[in-house]
This record gives sequence, C-alpha cells and structure tokens, in this order.
Amino acid sequence: MAADAVEAVDLGSYAHDMSMWGLFMQADPIVKGVMILLVLASVWSWSIIFGKRSTLKRLNRRANIFEDSFWSGEPLDKIYQRVKNSKPDPLLSTFSAGMDEWQAGIAGGLPTKESMQASLKQRVERAMNVAIGREINVLERGMTFLASVGSTAPFIGLFGTVWGIINSFSAIAATNNTSLAVVAPGIAEALFATALGLIAAIPAVVSYNVFSTGINRYADRLEAFADEFTAILSRHLDSQDNGNSSSNGASSRKAA
Repeated sequence: MAADAVEAVDLGSYAHDMSMWGLFMQADPIVKGVMILLVLASVWSWSIIFGKRSTLKRLNRRANIFEDSFWSGEPLDKIYQRVKNSKPDPLLSTFSAGMDEWQAGIAGGLPTKESMQASLKQRVERAMNVAIGREINVLERGMTFLASVGSTAPFIGLFGTVWGIINSFSAIAATNNTSLAVVAPGIAEALFATALGLIAAIPAVVSYNVFSTGINRYADRLEAFADEFTAILSRHLDSQDNGNSSSNGASSRKAA
C-alpha cells in the first residue's frame, strides 16, 4: 500500500494541464515569448486580411459605378466637377489628376501646334501615372508584413520547438527519469510553438498571394483607364484641328 501511495504521488507530481492555455502557462519563458510573438503576428495579420479584403471589394465596386458613368457620354467637365466632391478613390484620383493637368493645359485655349499638343498629352499621362503609383503604394501597405509573417513565422515557431525540446532533455538529465510523464509535457509545449507558427504563416501566405493578384489586377484596371482617357483627350485635340471642337467639349463616349 505504501508503495502504491508513493507511486501515486510521483505520478501526480508530473501531472500537466495539456490544454492550450495550460501548455502556454507551463512553458519556458523564452517559449512563452515565442508564443506571444506568434499570436500577436497572427492577430495583426488577420486585421490586415479583413481590411484588405474589404478595401478591394469596395474599390472594385466603386470603379464599376464610375466607369458606367464615365462611358455614358457625359461631358468630362461635368464628371470632373462631380468627382471633385466625391470621397477619395484611386480611380477617381487618377481621373482627377489627368483632368487637373488637362484643365491647366487648355486654360488659354486648346493648343494648335503639334508640339504643344504632344507636350500636353505627355503631361496628362505623367500626372495619371504618378497618381496610379501613389494609390497602388497605399493599397500595398501591410503586404510586406503578410509576406514577412508567412516566411518567418514557421521558423520562429521552430525555434520555440527546439528550445522546448532542449529543456525537456535537460529535465531528463536532471531527474534521471526517462518516463513519458517527464518527457511528454515539454515536447507538447515545444510542438505547440510550431503549431502557432503554422497557424500564423498559412493564412498570411495565402492572403498575400490572393491580395497580390487582386492589387495587380486593380493596377491594370487603372492603367487601362488612363490609356483610354488619354486616347479620348488625344481625339479631342485632333478634332479641334478640323474646327469642330471647343476647349470644354470633350466627351467620354466610347468609340464604336
């Protein structure tokens, strides 16, 4: 009976809480630090993921609405005045940048010399390209963090695992006891760090790839709009050579 009691006490002394919270609380301070870092990285990644997903959906929806209005044939000046009072938007900013440069270029009337017309078109193109670059830079905020989490989180978790296993072997050496009750808790804590690293990394990698594709497609959409808008202004400049255009009569209707 006494031997049974001693054995029960010994087994009880190695009892561990194997829940996630228990694994965290019983972990080595360095492993705890790794776990906390990975949890914070995961939380911040998810905040970026939800925000970026919402932003891209909203921007594409607003782009559809604006393009429907733009290609309705309404004079560009009227669209421009309406856009100036709208909420900021990459496509609207691109259009406004082009129109700002266009309005400045025709303030004294439409240029008649071919060199001046070419210069005006180049300035409009540059203004829109600068606006596109600025807006895409804003959209790409947070992408570097997702890429960093996706590439480093598994290794950070692996570091926690290696450190935890080292501690487990140190415990074995200190107690001269190789029973599973001694080894298992430390290994579980160590592997939990790896699991947290994967939990942080996998959504970050997948989301980075999805959002990179979405941002690239949106950038292509902005560039295509800029090209079409430049073509409209170019046709307007060409038509004034025939004497059938005024300085403010540009229209956005698509050519048949």
